[in-house]
Amino acid sequence: MSLDLKNFQSALEEVLTERGISREKILETIEMALAAAYKKDYGKRGQIIKAKFNSTKGKAEFYQVKIVVDESMLKPAESEVEGDIQAGKEDELEEVEGEIKKVRFNPERHIMIEEAKKIKADVNASEELIFPLETKEEYGRIAAQTAKQVIIQRIREAERESIYTEYASKQGEIVSGIVQRIEGKNVFLDLGRATALLPKEEQVRGERYRIGERIKAYLLLAEKNPRGPGLYLSRSHPKFVAELFKTEVPEIHTGIVEVRAIAREAGLRTKIAVSSKEDGVDPVGSLVGQKGIRVGTVISELGGEKIDIIEWRKNLEEFIAKSLSPAKVLEVDINPERKEAQVKVAEDQLSLAIGKAGQNVRLAAKLTGYKIDIRSRTGETVASVSEEGEEIQKHE
Repeated sequence: MSLDLKNFQSALEEVLTERGISREKILETIEMALAAAYKKDYGKRGQIIKAKFNSTKGKAEFYQVKIVVDESMLKPAESEVEGDIQAGKEDELEEVEGEIKKVRFNPERHIMIEEAKKIKADVNASEELIFPLETKEEYGRIAAQTAKQVIIQRIREAERESIYTEYASKQGEIVSGIVQRIEGKNVFLDLGRATALLPKEEQVRGERYRIGERIKAYLLLAEKNPRGPGLYLSRSHPKFVAELFKTEVPEIHTGIVEVRAIAREAGLRTKIAVSSKEDGVDPVGSLVGQKGIRVGTVISELGGEKIDIIEWRKNLEEFIAKSLSPAKVLEVDINPERKEAQVKVAEDQLSLAIGKAGQNVRLAAKLTGYKIDIRSRTGETVASVSEEGEEIQKHE
């Protein structure tokens, strides 16, 4: 069977160069498609038909595969159950817990070892024998058209797989795209090879997006879908902030400075705790940058969101005290078993410690993973927030 070689070679090169799919993958899908088309027109139920495609000549050869079996590999006739074999789902030899699964003999699919030895003397059970099939001249145009359609479908599948593989490796990273369309509250971004969804719940409240605008987002999830990879983005996820700092701060990228914890109320405020693995490297200063240029770039990308950069401490009392920055803390008393902390601050620091609408203490609780009670110098509880950031009580 021959194809329109000029058009085929042109299409093949386009796929290879523009869609980033390997030549081996394309030829494999073409051979599978040609075998499927041949079997549809000339094959019999149960046959294993394969094709070998010569991309230079644009021609294919077809052959039938038969699996060599012996008596021990066959199901006894009395075990047959009516309807057990469904169309297109013939039994295959396969290993199940180290044992060969028994099959029903099908002369189109199997060959007994006694017969097989007449063809190949040293053949063993479970091996495959190949039998060339006639290349039918009348196969021609109709079969080629069938193959063409299946090839297009398989190439699309291969391209979807290629795109999924590419973006699956980028999951948890920042991607950049152009706003392609807006449907209701959902925003679709063109990432180049694929379109990704920025759903309403992953957007920052108050942000507005314009068609044609280029924006950055955190690749939250890449999953396989029948119509192509499903790519889901977020601009509200706390890790979006961490990844933005990673792109701006070489010390994070190289591993010298590490982001130890992050808590965020998207669009309003983020607290990020960092530590250094090398003496002499100031982790907070690394994120701030000279004249605040690094943190300023991140704040700009987040539309003015406030960012508190805190030095992570192994000592929990010190870490909890720092987490309530910019408030100055007098004393921290923790209960590690219950993950609770009682924090005492001076009266003039209470509002700073609690923050507007309790935001500062909420973020501190999320950052440290501790329930935090804010107490005055006299010991009176002024605010209490769980480690999930849920307000338990607050006194004005």
